[in-house]
Amino acid sequence: MTTVSASAPRLALPGLLRHHAVRKLLLLGLVAAVLVPLADARWSSGSWPHALTVDVSKPLADASNWIIDNRDSHPLFLYFFGYISNAVVLSVRAVYLLLLAAGWAGVTAIGAVVAWRVAGVKLAAGTTVAFLACGLLDMWVPTMQTLSLMVVAVLVSVIVGAVLGLAAGLSDRFHRALRPVLDTMQVLPAFAYLLPVVLVFGIGVPAAVLATVVYAAPPMARLTALGLRGADKEVLEAVESLGATAPQRLLTARLPLARKELLLGLNQTIMMALSMAVIASVIGAGGLGDRVYQALASVDVGAALEAGIPIVLLAVVLDRITGAAGEHAGEEPGGRLRWIYAAVAAVAVAVAGRLAGLLDWPDAWTANLADPVNRAVDWMTAHLYSGVPVVGGTADWAGRFTTWVLDPVRSGLQWLPWWSVLLLVAALAWLIGTWRTALTAVLAMAAIGVLGVWKPSLDTLSQVLAAVAVTLVLGFAIGIAAARSDRFERLLRPVLDVFQTMPQFVYLIPVVALFGVGRAPAIAAAVVYALPAVVRITAQGLRQVDPAALESARSLGASSAQQLRQVQLPLARPALLLALNQGVVLVLAVVIIGGLVGGGALGYDVVFGLAQGDLATGLVAGAAIVCLGLMLDRVTQPTQRRTKGGV
Repeated sequence: MTTVSASAPRLALPGLLRHHAVRKLLLLGLVAAVLVPLADARWSSGSWPHALTVDVSKPLADASNWIIDNRDSHPLFLYFFGYISNAVVLSVRAVYLLLLAAGWAGVTAIGAVVAWRVAGVKLAAGTTVAFLACGLLDMWVPTMQTLSLMVVAVLVSVIVGAVLGLAAGLSDRFHRALRPVLDTMQVLPAFAYLLPVVLVFGIGVPAAVLATVVYAAPPMARLTALGLRGADKEVLEAVESLGATAPQRLLTARLPLARKELLLGLNQTIMMALSMAVIASVIGAGGLGDRVYQALASVDVGAALEAGIPIVLLAVVLDRITGAAGEHAGEEPGGRLRWIYAAVAAVAVAVAGRLAGLLDWPDAWTANLADPVNRAVDWMTAHLYSGVPVVGGTADWAGRFTTWVLDPVRSGLQWLPWWSVLLLVAALAWLIGTWRTALTAVLAMAAIGVLGVWKPSLDTLSQVLAAVAVTLVLGFAIGIAAARSDRFERLLRPVLDVFQTMPQFVYLIPVVALFGVGRAPAIAAAVVYALPAVVRITAQGLRQVDPAALESARSLGASSAQQLRQVQLPLARPALLLALNQGVVLVLAVVIIGGLVGGGALGYDVVFGLAQGDLATGLVAGAAIVCLGLMLDRVTQPTQRRTKGGV
């Protein structure tokens, strides 16, 4: 008995060390035991040491001055950026003139005919109502301006995203290299790169289109790569066994199997491009975004909503038409001839409308929505802000959330010594990935300190963590419900469209009116913006689970809850991780909004840099937000090990 008990600890320790996580933590502990005392002796301050910061304001100011001095004479601007600018302007102008030439009757007829051909009478009626509503709100001309810009921006975004996603889906190395690039494109606040874009292209349409493409292309790239990498291996092996070449396997197997992910990517690209309409108006895009921006400058919620509704309607129409076109592609014999007939009918209606003088929307056919909306906002502010019996007003909710959640998280992060934050990041990233993952996360976090924005970055991180937690709890719950009920999914879809496409600036004033100025309304804005993507991707992933696996679990007597926990959620893990990733990057993307409503920290610095023309302040804060996004991506996205026994 004594011998057995004495040998037991000797046998338990090697068994414990067989676990990768334990070995990683022990190795990290050894490294920390050596480096932490040295760092503490050299830099004893709890916050990031000033000696380890680098002042980048002077080189950024020099770069800004060089661009301004050489913009009209250097060959790079004359023969490269100049050609790009001209091509964008000509494309947008051509689409806009074509829409104006068709007139409101022609555009409405063309949209209705296309919708009818791809999805039937119901979508055609909805498309007609959507276009007529844009006219009734007296927003026809701004709608055509925005539509022309979005057509070009979405087309470029889809092409760029599909090419990048195709390369990432076929190459593991390119996929690993592309992830930080996509994170940077999607996480860097638009306000942070508006200033350098304006420096290069000037204020106008080219800068607006480029900013939109940078923001809208990543979802297409991510979901294209996800669809290609998640293709059924048995189908691919069967196609390969028939002697198909690599291009044939791509065209006949990979792309058809990834059709749903490609359509979802197109959906997300359209939604995110239209959500940039207001931000693009800051640099001269015009259209509906400019109307929203002007209305908010005068704190006119009703006028902002009048311009925001057409943005939502455009997003819904484009989403439904493109989605239905992909779903029914190639299913109907003789479809090409019927498309020709439909095109001829639409052109005939447009010509008839032009001959009848139905080009400009009649002024008498407009309705005023601003006044009743403003009265409703005033009522909500007066009755819901405070004094509500039992539950308390929205101001009380915001105060409690700030006191009980945001303040403790921020205080805790800023209380931790800088080296302990790096160690925590390294441990989390290494536990779910490789040493390269941990190194990338630590370097991203250290770069924040080197840039000299350690404290405001931890403030922003506390807000992001709180917003992501709320978004994931709500998003996963709603996504699971949508995946398990077709009726609920159909009812939810237009709500998600509205939330995702309504510009943040439109619902920002009601949010501030209900919750006051501070970090709480910033959290609310981030949750509203990030929630639709999390819900959509979660529902899509759960619906894509192999029906045979569910049937097998059902035959073994598994209940509905057991099927969800033991089959659907584990098999949908890649989609759930992608939903987590999109939740993080979308919350970070609206950090800038937090700066506008009292959130402070990095969001305020970005706004201040753009408003004052301070390239250093704006870009440094934007770079810090990107580093936060890169770090959070690495600690939330597991990386597969190359070798079975490696760490």
